[in-house]
Amino acid sequence: MVGTLAFLKPLGVWGVCALAIVDSSSIPMPIDAIVIGYVAADHTRFVIYAFMAALGSAIGSLVPYYLGRAGGELFLLKRINRERYEKLRDRFERQEFLAIMIPAMMPPPMPVKLFELAAGVFEMKVVWFFTAIFVGKFLRFILWAAITVFYGPTIVHTVSHTFHQHLGIVLAVLGVLAVLLGIYITRKIFDRRATPLPIEEDHTA
Repeated sequence: MVGTLAFLKPLGVWGVCALAIVDSSSIPMPIDAIVIGYVAADHTRFVIYAFMAALGSAIGSLVPYYLGRAGGELFLLKRINRERYEKLRDRFERQEFLAIMIPAMMPPPMPVKLFELAAGVFEMKVVWFFTAIFVGKFLRFILWAAITVFYGPTIVHTVSHTFHQHLGIVLAVLGVLAVLLGIYITRKIFDRRATPLPIEEDHTA
């Protein structure tokens, strides 16, 4: 692991991307800490580091996704019971984008690969899957990067520790925000559909 980091660190943003691909596709790596380390060493490129880490994570996540598409239902049922499987399927049927984006925002120990596999099992469109993973991971990495820039890497560990201690509360808050966002978007869509057509002028007068 140390040798891999030493080899890839000189590659800069491409090293972050490569490590994120490995982390999401096969070998778990402390990608959050890696991004924080890169940002601490070079504050000026923190957005690029977050972007490349999110891109690499989205690319790597296609591996468990396609495993799910290839017949991962039995594997998924070995990991979770039937009741949780049904709840997960219902969540994907209602809001599949948020069902992937929100877990992607969560740092370990959130089992993101389980949701990625489920996305393949439930046949989520690959474009939406890739976008949801990218958006969720980018928000996660840009948050760590911004905290590192403004407060230093030490405060990140404090925030991460507090986050893990109150994971249930954080998930509940994010769930409420996601529902409110969904309601807001739905209302906007229906408001637009309900807009009356302009009345044609009477040219007979």
